[in-house]
Amino acid sequence: MIKSMTGFGRHEMVTDECKISVEIKAVNHRYLDLGIKMPKKFNYFEASMRTLLKDHIQRGKVDIFVTYEDYTDAKVFLKYNRSLAQEYMDSFKKMSDDFGIDNDVKVSMLARCPEVLTMEEVPEDEEHMWELLKDALLKACEGFVESRIREGENLKNDLIGKLDHMLELVDFIEERSPKVIAEYRQKLEDKVKELLASASVDDSRIATEVTIFADKICVDEETVRLRSHIEGMKKELLAGGSVGRKLDFIAQEMNREANTILSKSTDLEISDRAILLKTEVEKVREQIQNIE
Repeated sequence: MIKSMTGFGRHEMVTDECKISVEIKAVNHRYLDLGIKMPKKFNYFEASMRTLLKDHIQRGKVDIFVTYEDYTDAKVFLKYNRSLAQEYMDSFKKMSDDFGIDNDVKVSMLARCPEVLTMEEVPEDEEHMWELLKDALLKACEGFVESRIREGENLKNDLIGKLDHMLELVDFIEERSPKVIAEYRQKLEDKVKELLASASVDDSRIATEVTIFADKICVDEETVRLRSHIEGMKKELLAGGSVGRKLDFIAQEMNREANTILSKSTDLEISDRAILLKTEVEKVREQIQNIE
């Protein structure tokens, strides 16, 4: 199947503990460019997230937005630093002995001393948190890929229609080319007869001139290659997969052949079709930029 490089996917993972939202959107890009915006607490998972995303996305500038809401009470606990409290008490006793004053330290005073009591967060269960994030990310990727496939199918149908039209133009050029040579021969004979009046016409000389003319305007090789490129592109589109770069290369070759046909043409009708061919090739190249 053909995938577009533009797409969108979103999923929310809601539990009693939290809500994790993942949103993915992408636009055209020559390579894969992943930009991830998420809470700091998920930074540890960035490498795993990139690996997972690369399994689903090959090309495009992809932005991933992750939000997190914690539904639990604050996961903190009070920590008592006994060794530090002992140091404080030893220091208070020494001060009392040195200065001959009462050691009137109470628990409430000791508790207010720096770092004796501290608030610390309960460590997150990283494995559990990754499972939640991974599930949300996978669901968002599924929606994202589906949107790319839908748009890719539309692109494929549009491109095949353009390629079929190009084949019709090639058919006309191939059919018209021999007639141009025949018309040139007839014009040449008429002109020679007009100039020579009653004198005999040298058929061999006319044949030579016609042959030279035919060599100059011959586009048989170009139309054969162009037809091959068109059929090759259709085959790749129908086969599917990540073929965007290959299609872009084929389109460049198609454009080269169309340019050559136009440059060789001396016939208005063929020139018109060659111009239409170039126009269609440009349209195809623009559309291909949207294919993964």
